[in-house]
Amino acid sequence: MLPTFSPAASASAKPPPPRPIPGSYGPPLLGALRDRLDYFWFQSQDEFFQRRAAANKSTVFRTNIPPTFPFFVGVDPRVVAVVDAAAFTALFDNTLVDKRDILIGPYNPGPGFTGGTRVGVYLDTEEPEHERVKNFAMALLHRSTQSWPVLLRAGVDAMLDSLEADLAKPASSNGGDEKPPSANYIVALQQCIFRFLCKAFVGADPSVDWLVDRFGFTILDVWLALQILPTQKIGLIQPLEELLIHSFPLPSFLIWPGYYLLYRFVEEHGAEAVEFAEREHGIAKKDAINNLLFVLGFNAFGGFSVFLPFLVAKIGDPADPSGLRPRLRDEVRAVMNRAGNDDAVFGFGAARNEMPLVRSTVYEMLRMKPPVPLQFGRARKDFVLRSHGGAAFQVAKGEVLCGYQPLAMRDPEVFDRPEEFVPERFLGEEGRALLQHLFWSNGPETEQPAAGNKQCAAKEVVVDTACMLVAELFRRYDDFEVEGTSFTKLVKRQPAPSNLPSATPAATAAAQS
Repeated sequence: MLPTFSPAASASAKPPPPRPIPGSYGPPLLGALRDRLDYFWFQSQDEFFQRRAAANKSTVFRTNIPPTFPFFVGVDPRVVAVVDAAAFTALFDNTLVDKRDILIGPYNPGPGFTGGTRVGVYLDTEEPEHERVKNFAMALLHRSTQSWPVLLRAGVDAMLDSLEADLAKPASSNGGDEKPPSANYIVALQQCIFRFLCKAFVGADPSVDWLVDRFGFTILDVWLALQILPTQKIGLIQPLEELLIHSFPLPSFLIWPGYYLLYRFVEEHGAEAVEFAEREHGIAKKDAINNLLFVLGFNAFGGFSVFLPFLVAKIGDPADPSGLRPRLRDEVRAVMNRAGNDDAVFGFGAARNEMPLVRSTVYEMLRMKPPVPLQFGRARKDFVLRSHGGAAFQVAKGEVLCGYQPLAMRDPEVFDRPEEFVPERFLGEEGRALLQHLFWSNGPETEQPAAGNKQCAAKEVVVDTACMLVAELFRRYDDFEVEGTSFTKLVKRQPAPSNLPSATPAATAAAQS
């Protein structure tokens, strides 16, 4: 839990003058190496930031962040860590911070992973190309709004068909002990996400290319891993992980054949989207394809692959201590009943307006398990960083701010019972007021992505898609249970008594809107 400290001044008192940021980087090389070993080996991520906040009696402090010594040439690991909700908002102020080449921190994997293009997420808002690329991404998302729910439904149905078949297979035995049946959903979910996103976002159907359809999601997994593994704890036996994964940048040439396969696939089968980028947004063909692949692979596929398994596992918890599943099921079935059509597609309208508990549950999961835990920004100028209770810190031009979201979004100054998963947290007026402190999208949930900011272009679509996935699970099943990353129980929906009126076109359209 994020430690709380006595504020330097009350809200009604005169704010104190800014003070130096506490903390130390330690001796050259040795300090960075010590922090790296703590981060990856001796402590969890949460513990790394919690211990330093407690030691400095401050939620803003200096530390080093991996990757570091010995072979990361030109990477300065020194950062100003921010772990409270109040100070965190400085990372979204484009007048204060520059986001150039700092997506995953001081370390930049380089354009070798993106076909030689500096893609949109590495551009700062003051660079002209940023506006073109951001507008292009938002326009593509807008164009896909009609097909998105239908394609998602088809993909989820195919995924669940395969999982039901796996779960129906005879239980395996090991040494005479029969294992209960289960169906691991990670591969099926990733394949579903990949195929769905290719169709909905790029306008390209992977089924036309056997290699892409079969191995596309695996290529993206490897492509993502080579970029971010130097910054991630993966659980190998130490010190092998430090020696093999965290000591040097991983080369991009290892994924070139796979990346080239996906590049050609988008070039040929996503030609309409590429031509749209050239014609309407003035983006060169090569840059359009590389940006499409990055949004598809890193932002969308990568983000969903991290977040959705946590969501499914939490809802499917066999213990279900709060009785969440029956309440979600009842809410989803009520939408189906109002539509008068069990097969009506859950659209954006239903996800945003008719399933408040489903949406609040998704928000709460994003609070507890944000897909991207760290946000970075480099100070454009000297400025005063303000935290709770009037606390203020002097930040110098060029210093890198490192915001750790899992603690900032569990700030006890903002959230009641911050360490607990509370599905109803964002319901009602008080719950909606808390959305300004939900930062998973590189901006407050109460704000919208625009060409002039760095907020995720698909902010609304991500939440809507997660809501639709939950709705599809409860359309199909009366109950389900998950252990780890496997379904262990899928109880098919029993037909309701046929006393409902037949669906009218207006009702069906309402569910699909």
